[in-house]
Amino acid sequence: MKFLHALAFLMCMAILVGGGGGAWGIWTWQANGPLTADTMVTIEHGSGVGGIARALTEAHVIDHPWLFRVGVRVTGQQAALKAGEYKFSPGVSLGSVVAKLARGDVFRRVFTVAEGLTSWQVQEILDHTEGLTGELKETPPEGSLLPQTYQYMAGDTKQTAVLDMQKAMNDTLDLLWSGRDADIPISTPQEAVTLASIVEKETGVATERARIAGLFENRLKAGVALQSDPTVIYALTKGHIQTGGMGPLGRRLLAKDLEIDSPYNTYKNPGLPPGPIANPGKDALVAVLHPEHNDYMYFVADGTGGHVFAKTLEEHNENVAKWRKIRRDAER
Repeated sequence: MKFLHALAFLMCMAILVGGGGGAWGIWTWQANGPLTADTMVTIEHGSGVGGIARALTEAHVIDHPWLFRVGVRVTGQQAALKAGEYKFSPGVSLGSVVAKLARGDVFRRVFTVAEGLTSWQVQEILDHTEGLTGELKETPPEGSLLPQTYQYMAGDTKQTAVLDMQKAMNDTLDLLWSGRDADIPISTPQEAVTLASIVEKETGVATERARIAGLFENRLKAGVALQSDPTVIYALTKGHIQTGGMGPLGRRLLAKDLEIDSPYNTYKNPGLPPGPIANPGKDALVAVLHPEHNDYMYFVADGTGGHVFAKTLEEHNENVAKWRKIRRDAER
């Protein structure tokens, strides 16, 4: 079909401008164009073939807009040309320009939100993402944004980006919630997001997520405090990065920090905190809704990036002593 369109175009060119002119048109359609540097061109929705030709001519991507219009119409591609932001390389031919627009080969601008970032941190990413416009009137609610990679166009607003992330979270949560395990102590999708945010902040080891989720759900069923350090850090920082050190807090959590009077302090308050402490990814949500069934009640770092788990307080205290020795030895 493409061959027939091309043949019809060439025949039309020959008829329109004569044998010599037709040869010129064919050569011009395939020859290098006038562009001398990488150039971005935005084709607006509803531009039409004439509007597209003008935009490409003004950007010096093509220098024969009439040939563009004739070629597009004769080959039947006027309805195939797609709006979007395009990047054209130096010397791109007229035929290649039309093919690119017909494929919808738009320039892929993306930003990535990693799992476990707070909404304040996500807002910082948006504020430094080239091409996004406008300002957010307020920081998005914690836990409302799904971490993943998003595509956007130059001129899109930051608010639109937030709405895209919130829709992705809502759609993902709706799908996962409907297939959740029946015996989990989680009553609402929001509670699932809250616990998933804690699991996300507790471990960066993918294979531990379901185990930690199961442990926390054991504690919820038993009515004992979760005793999660990341919730205390959130109480201290409100999700903002602090200056003067690494990580959201910028220093090691101290014993006195565990006494902070906050509903997010899960050392003093049993049950879940009032809301998420970060934006959890899909895998953390899956872990919470399909936790590992285990008897663990305690865990502590093992010095290798993971954790060691315990069923009894006595066993946990032994593990804590080993962890403290590892930390002391590392600081010497």
